[in-house]
Amino acid sequence: MTSPARKLSRIQTENRQRIRDAALGLFATHGFRGTTLDQIAEACGMHKPNLIYYFESKEAIHIDLLNMLMEEWLSPLDAMNPDGDPLEEILGYIRRKMEMSRLYPRESRLFANEIVQGAPRMLPHLESTLKPLFNRQIGIITRWMDAGKLAQMHPAHLIFSIWAVTQHYADFEAQIAVLLPGDDKRARGADEFVEMMFRKVLTP
Repeated sequence: MTSPARKLSRIQTENRQRIRDAALGLFATHGFRGTTLDQIAEACGMHKPNLIYYFESKEAIHIDLLNMLMEEWLSPLDAMNPDGDPLEEILGYIRRKMEMSRLYPRESRLFANEIVQGAPRMLPHLESTLKPLFNRQIGIITRWMDAGKLAQMHPAHLIFSIWAVTQHYADFEAQIAVLLPGDDKRARGADEFVEMMFRKVLTP
C-alpha cells in the first residue's frame, strides 16, 4: 500500500512557492529552453542543491507550474452555466478571461510558450482535461445557437477567437503599453471594446 504523502511544513511550502514564482518569471520571459536551474536558484535566493531538494529538475518545476495553470485557466470555461442566459454566460466568460490577462500575464505567456513549442509537457493535460471540457461547452453553445438564442456560427472558432483576443492583452502586453500608454484607461477601453464586439457578433 502506498504511504500517504508527507505534509509540508510552512517553511517548505513557502520555499516551494518562492521557487515557483521565480521560475514563472524566467519561463515567461526566456521560455523553457532559455531558462536554467542555476538562474532559477539565483532568482529565488537559494543554492542549487537546496532547490533540487524541492524539485528534482527544471522540467519538474515547469510541469508543476503548468498543472497549476491548467486548473486556473479552465475554471472560467467550466463555470459557464448551461441554464443561464446564453449571451450573458459567454460575455461573463470573456470578462473573466480579460481579467485573467491583466492579473496573470506571466502565466499566459508560460502557456503560450508551451503551446508554440508543440505542448511537449502539456499534451496529456490538453487531451485528458481540456478536450472533454471544450467538447462539453461546445455542445452547450451549439444548443443555444440551435434554439435561436445566439447568432449562428462555428462554436469552436468562437472559443478560439475569445482566447486569441483576450490573451493578446497578456501575451503582447509590452507592445500594447507602448501603443496605448496609461494602465487604467487602457484596461477600461479594452474591456468595453472586447465586450461590445462579441455582443454584436453573438446577438441573433
